[in-house]
Amino acid sequence: MRAQQSSSMQAIGVRTYGGPEVLHAVELPQPHAGPGEVRVRVRAAGVNPADAMLRDGSLAEWYRDLEPPFIPGMDVAGTLDEVADDVRSTYGLSEGDPVIGIVDNHGRHGGYSEYVVLPASSVTRQPAGTTFPQAASFLMNALTARCVLDFLALAPGSTLAVTGAGGAVGGYVVELAAAEGLRVVAVASEKDEEWLRSRGADIFVARGDDIAQRVLDAVPGGVDAVADSAMLHERITPAIRDNGQLAVLRFWDADPGRGITVYPINVRTRVTDTAAITQLREHAESGELTLRVAATLPAHQAAEAHRQLEKGGLRGRLVLKFPPAAAT
Repeated sequence: MRAQQSSSMQAIGVRTYGGPEVLHAVELPQPHAGPGEVRVRVRAAGVNPADAMLRDGSLAEWYRDLEPPFIPGMDVAGTLDEVADDVRSTYGLSEGDPVIGIVDNHGRHGGYSEYVVLPASSVTRQPAGTTFPQAASFLMNALTARCVLDFLALAPGSTLAVTGAGGAVGGYVVELAAAEGLRVVAVASEKDEEWLRSRGADIFVARGDDIAQRVLDAVPGGVDAVADSAMLHERITPAIRDNGQLAVLRFWDADPGRGITVYPINVRTRVTDTAAITQLREHAESGELTLRVAATLPAHQAAEAHRQLEKGGLRGRLVLKFPPAAAT
């Protein structure tokens, strides 16, 4: 591993919870890779709803024993500049390789940083032919979609309804489910219908009031399962057949009854699943997964990125850009 002199780095974080304006630049010690780890010189970091939850205090209980600043960010793309010796032979990674990684961020460890140290198992090569912002736009959301489908474990030909299908996670559920032979019912805004049908949706249902009844009108008897990325919860459960399944992206402790099994999805359980991460990179390279960047902003404009995220209506991910390392 190449020796590095300890120094500081810039990151974007929060010292107090609140609106987008609480995000600001902070200076932290540079982290360094240990056994089984790599250090990424971050060039792009995706902006996800989980980042806003950290910023606004929704995750305060998880952070209560830690000292701020707290650094958001779970999706990164960049280049390796430190690689532990044991990683070279096990993972075939070397300094200079362009990579993507998923960050199990906590405390001062987060993707909105010039450098981030990750387990080598959380990293894979950057999809061929992509820019850094494109590469930073998809992994956490696609891995969440992979978790949904793995929990549901539906047989080919089963019917899966996807709420929020036009969004980042929902769109990847649609694409992956269609590729696996599922009959996909996409629930989204009417403006997303053409795109969703082009990505494999068999049936489209426009979102709105009485959504469960409209899904039942399209699928009499109910769907086998729902991937509820829009968090409709009790509004969508009547559309599920008896003894069906519901995957929810945030904790929901209600019992829908009728033998319906509820799976709460937590992507953090899969952040070191190298096989899944590598497979998703391959899907991105093949075009099976669509990389959608809504906009890119310099990292120092993170507050503006969070304002745009809160406005909603985005199709694709906002991405923060970090400059390349200074020449030495």
